[in-house]
Amino acid sequence: MNTRNGELSFSINDRVDNFEVGVSHVPLGMLGTFQKDVSEFLRGSAREVEPNDLIVSIVDGSVRLNVAAGLLVATTLFADIDRLQTDGNLNFIDPKRATVIERWQTAAKQNAHRKYRVFGTATNSSITVDSNSDYRRIETTWIPIEKYLSGKVLDLGGKTKANIHIELSGGTSVTVAAPQELLEREEKNRLYKNAVLYVSADQNIDTGELKNYKLLSFSDVSPVFDQGEFDTMVEKGVKAWSDVPNATEWLENLRGGNA
Repeated sequence: MNTRNGELSFSINDRVDNFEVGVSHVPLGMLGTFQKDVSEFLRGSAREVEPNDLIVSIVDGSVRLNVAAGLLVATTLFADIDRLQTDGNLNFIDPKRATVIERWQTAAKQNAHRKYRVFGTATNSSITVDSNSDYRRIETTWIPIEKYLSGKVLDLGGKTKANIHIELSGGTSVTVAAPQELLEREEKNRLYKNAVLYVSADQNIDTGELKNYKLLSFSDVSPVFDQGEFDTMVEKGVKAWSDVPNATEWLENLRGGNA
C-alpha cells in the first residue's frame, strides 16, 4: 500500500429515513461517534498521532473525512491498515484499532446499509467494514520452549519481582523473570557484562513471537554452530553408510515398507 504521502480518508455510508447519509443529512449522534472512532483509530495505543493537531476536510457523497497532513510519522498506523487488507485477524494490529474495527463491524451487522471505509487518498488500497466483512480475533496458540539468550546484562535484581534486562546482539532489550534464589546463588558479577542465559518462554506458533521469559540458569558456554564439527560428523556418516547402495531403500526395508 503506497501511503508515503501520509494521506488517509475515512468514510461512513448509511441510510436514515430513506435518505443516503451525507454532509447535508446525517444524525448528530452518528457524526459524533464516527469522529471519535476515527480519532481513536488514528491515535492507537502508542499515540503516535494526535488527532487534535490534524486538519481534515469533510467530503460530500457520504460522510467522509480526509486527513491530508500530519500522518507521515505514523508508521504503525499504515502497517496496521496493510495487515487488515491482507489478513482479517485483529490480533495482529494495534488493540485500540482492533476495538474500533470490532465496533464498526457490530454496527454493520445490525444494519445492512452501514459501511465504513479507510483508504489512502492517492491509492486504490482500502479496507471495508460492512455486513459481509469478517474481521475477527483468531485464537493464537502459544507453546513452551527453551532457548539461549546471549547479550549484555543491563539490569539485574529487584525487591519483589526479580528480573534481568538483557540487550541482545541486534539491539533489542528483553526482560527475563528470574527467581531470587537463583540470583542469590550466582557467584559471578553479571551486571554490565556479556552473558548467556538459558531461559524458558512461550512462542506464538504463527508469528514466532516470544513472551514470558524466565531464567532457568546462566551458561558460560555460548551455544554456537561449529561448521567444522558439523562437516566432521557428516564425513563420518558418509563413511558409515558407504557400503549401502541405496540408503533410502535400505531404511524402507528395515521398517518393513516393502514387505
